[in-house]
Amino acid sequence: MEHHGNPSGGPSSGNELGDFLRARRAALDPRRAGLPEDGRPRRVPGLRREELAQLAHVSTDYVVRLEQGRTRRVSRPVLDALADALELAPDERAYLFAVADVTQAARARQPARQQVDQQLRQLLDGMHDIPALVLDRRQDVLAWNSAAAALLTDFSALPPGERNLIRLTFLDDAYRSLYADWPRAARECVAVLRMEAGRNPDDPVLTALVGELSVRDPDFRTWWGSHQVRGPRQLSKTYHHPVVGTLTLDVQQLTVDTQPDQHLVAYTASPGSPSHEALRFLLQWSAHTTGREDDHAANQGG
Repeated sequence: MEHHGNPSGGPSSGNELGDFLRARRAALDPRRAGLPEDGRPRRVPGLRREELAQLAHVSTDYVVRLEQGRTRRVSRPVLDALADALELAPDERAYLFAVADVTQAARARQPARQQVDQQLRQLLDGMHDIPALVLDRRQDVLAWNSAAAALLTDFSALPPGERNLIRLTFLDDAYRSLYADWPRAARECVAVLRMEAGRNPDDPVLTALVGELSVRDPDFRTWWGSHQVRGPRQLSKTYHHPVVGTLTLDVQQLTVDTQPDQHLVAYTASPGSPSHEALRFLLQWSAHTTGREDDHAANQGG
């Protein structure tokens, strides 16, 4: 009888490679893989272990040992064969290789919190008309400009440990309500976090984040257990902002050469579009409101 590890979808079982292989095997339709029906009832969804072994040209016992974490060394040709057999997308294939590498060499622990170069902070501050953030690989918000605060939330009002886009997406009601399609956005967050967890399984801060979200949000727990993964890509997001209503923005993600674990995220709208006009109005409104609050604070202080 086949058993699927970590059924609760909670924090990692410690066998990311086996968990991922089981999840992707369960998600693949045998008919799509070109396997004939043999008349036997299926006790589990997707491919049987022997079917995956057949497609990947390895033994069934080898697949069993991989899924149970009893095989620690996997060659590149075998990983390629498994990825082909499971019809993995590019992001999923990259994740497969990342978690397989984990079984062969320990990874260095990531620092708890990174620093943003002063030059990058100056760049953010100079982007007056473009909301922009600096994120690390866990989606911690390391720096932001006033336009990003106007669009998303006042990050300065949050404790540093809560300035994380994925945490906010699941646990902050106001931030969650910004999304026009929250389930889609939330699933993307989980897929990004799952990819990073595969690359850095020994990161204690990331592990704690996954654990907290798994306990506090049943949707996160379910989606985490599905083992969907996603790397950086071009995308757009639609927001329902309480000040300007609906606006759709392109999300640009740029790597920071001097800090490989950081990237700059900028939110832009097509020139002349309703979203462009809404964003421009929002930033003007925010600057005017912030200016009045600063004047009020100065008067109170006088």
